[in-house]
Amino acid sequence: MEHEDPSFSAAAVQRLAARIDRPIVLVGMMGVGKTTVGRRLAAMLGVPFCDADEEIEKAAQMSIPEIFAQFGEPYFRSGERRVIARLVGEDGAPVRRVLATGGGAFVDPETRALILRRAIAVWLDSDLDTLVMRVGRKGNRPLLKTGNPREILAKLKAERGPSYAEAPIHVKSGNQPHQATALTILKAIDAWL
Repeated sequence: MEHEDPSFSAAAVQRLAARIDRPIVLVGMMGVGKTTVGRRLAAMLGVPFCDADEEIEKAAQMSIPEIFAQFGEPYFRSGERRVIARLVGEDGAPVRRVLATGGGAFVDPETRALILRRAIAVWLDSDLDTLVMRVGRKGNRPLLKTGNPREILAKLKAERGPSYAEAPIHVKSGNQPHQATALTILKAIDAWL
């Protein structure tokens, strides 16, 4: 378990991992790095990583763009809520894992309440320029297909900000290595617990 910050040693990470008794759920805008940072965070803690969007696609046996096109966003959000409930252990004992959610998941009031009740919610945040640069690399963002991605992202960021702000932990993700962002999250969780 390698990391670059001597002030938060491998032993400190292990002690923190032992104190975490529920899932860590990363929330925030598309392109903020929830999946890549989440994988690194899970590896550091020695717990499984799960991507809610991948699990939704498995359950539906179709891609998210196909679900949006065929059934619409409300149908998608309903399925997303059921999948997230399963992944955070809503039907039994909480599970220890890191879960990356889709950008709109935490905006849904029922899904947000579920995550806040059953998990440690971490808002991973980025500035608009970083988001535009990152989402430009992928063509699988249904909400960006309807116009100028920068304008859409700015509007979504403004609309979703108050929902994301309900997460008890807020971490900025910029152009630093994913390892550095994961360490910042660990420190923030340590302080919050």
